[in-house]
Amino acid sequence: MAIPQSFIQDLLARADVVEIVGRSVQLKKTGANFAGLCPFHAEKSPSFTVSPSKQFYHCFGCGKNGNAISFLMEHAGMGFVEAVKDLAGQYGLEVPEDDTSPQERERAAQQRQKQATLSDVLEKAGPAYRKHLKGSPRAIAYFKGRGVSGEIAKAFGLGYAPEGWRSLASVFPDYDDPLLAESGLVIVNEEDDKRYDRFRDRVMFPIRNVKGECIGFGGRVLGDEKPKYLNSPETPVFSKGRELYGLYEARNHLREFGYVLVTEGYMDVVALAQLGFPNAVATLGTACTPEHVHKLFRFTDSVVFSFDGDAAGRRAARKALEGALPYATDVRTVKFLFLPPEHDPDSFIREHGRDEFQRYVRQAVPLSVFLVEAASADCDMATAEGRSRMLAAAHPLWMLLPDGALKRQLFTEIAERSQVGSRELAGLWRLPRSEGRSRPKAEQRAYGAGVRQPVKPKTVAFAETIARLVLRHSKAWELLTGPDHEVLCGLQPPLGDLFSWIDATSHEHGGQPWAALQAGMEGQPFAARAGALMDYDASQPLRGAVEDIDTTERDVRLSILEIHLDLAASAIEEAGRLPQSDPARHERLLALSRRQQQLMQQKRELRS
Repeated sequence: MAIPQSFIQDLLARADVVEIVGRSVQLKKTGANFAGLCPFHAEKSPSFTVSPSKQFYHCFGCGKNGNAISFLMEHAGMGFVEAVKDLAGQYGLEVPEDDTSPQERERAAQQRQKQATLSDVLEKAGPAYRKHLKGSPRAIAYFKGRGVSGEIAKAFGLGYAPEGWRSLASVFPDYDDPLLAESGLVIVNEEDDKRYDRFRDRVMFPIRNVKGECIGFGGRVLGDEKPKYLNSPETPVFSKGRELYGLYEARNHLREFGYVLVTEGYMDVVALAQLGFPNAVATLGTACTPEHVHKLFRFTDSVVFSFDGDAAGRRAARKALEGALPYATDVRTVKFLFLPPEHDPDSFIREHGRDEFQRYVRQAVPLSVFLVEAASADCDMATAEGRSRMLAAAHPLWMLLPDGALKRQLFTEIAERSQVGSRELAGLWRLPRSEGRSRPKAEQRAYGAGVRQPVKPKTVAFAETIARLVLRHSKAWELLTGPDHEVLCGLQPPLGDLFSWIDATSHEHGGQPWAALQAGMEGQPFAARAGALMDYDASQPLRGAVEDIDTTERDVRLSILEIHLDLAASAIEEAGRLPQSDPARHERLLALSRRQQQLMQQKRELRS
């Protein structure tokens, strides 16, 4: 989906990054900015600052910075389009979808409304299950027997669904409401249209999306009934192939631990959090999919899959391998942890301790090793037939890898293990001799293109001061006159192009904060220069106020006066080189001298 850049720019101008960040970070006013503990790395003293004037955040500890959209992507793990839609929804805006028909847009709007409604229904069921847990000694005994504390139970919103067939009728007076069936809370018998609760006599695990919204439930029986585990069915808000249990609760801990541990069940996640590993998540009764892996890599660059060491665990690991390969870039780490067959993570830690489990994690099998092992399984590598079979199994796995150093090294290793050789293997797999290269994008048109007159370094320095002031808040552009705009837009690139773009966007959008301007100029030749100018702010200490970067009329007017004076001096020098016999020489010099004196007088008045 292509979202118009102009919409993103307007959205960032309307959004309040202090409000967005403040929902996740406790912020305190410090001068013109707000400060707090960085949500992206562990720290004891605040180095994370949010600027309401620039609508930008920056951490002086880890270097993370960005706008309201990037915060939702980095902190909540959303994709770009998802973050834009979420932010737009918070401010009552509809994201334009130029490539869709009115009918498709209407269907999408109805789908969003249905999702919001179903989430409301599920959110209402959660407190009821938690209340029932307090009144059930059996359910409390089960959790206590698994070592789950009240604090952990509260963090994960654990509950209990009582034995009655229609317990939810006390929560939803209109038990016949179709939304109860659509949300998966109620089952409707097709033969007699009778309704009853899906979850009965089970301890309950709310399943939340990355925004913390309840999208479904998992339930575990207290006895030996079947099925032992039961999840909500597929609904417009819940898909087992995309969601991971515990990701919402673990998201902040992933940065502290440096990796995510993927387990096989939600009780594993809860138990691990209790035992000091709050960085665990679980698939929901299904094999790990590429969508799962993609979502995890939004939060961390290191994934460790944990499986039982038996045949079933190996099969599950093979599925996880296939899901991870498309995202195994050179800067990411994927490992596979195989515990002894008699243990799951919970029992292993209780018997052997946290340190031993941590050692197992460190020694987990790297993806590169497991790929070769998986391809070689059941292959007699001492025979030509076995090695050929290994190559046939390795080819589709290797092809899933993105291009990079890892893929090339694995190709060499597979060739050596097969005793075929790299050149022969490339021929067998019919690989191209050289990778095709995509053509560079067409260079975008530079604003204010045209012949420019060279200017002195002094003029460039004052122009950069004006650019910095205007980029901090583009309403400062309105403090300048038409002739001022003409002079600035006529400067040599990239500054002249930058000012021409500011002039155009100011007419179209009005004054906007830096976050919105930065989004709007993405891809322009002058974007890097603008970013370098704004890095001046980020280089300052957290509480070190820098007066000369405040957007004030005095600063802007003094700087533009200095530029006009510099240009006037250059014009006088040029006029002085005219022949003495030229009748226009004297008039030109006289007019320029008067202009220079007027500018000097304005400068003295501003400085007084």
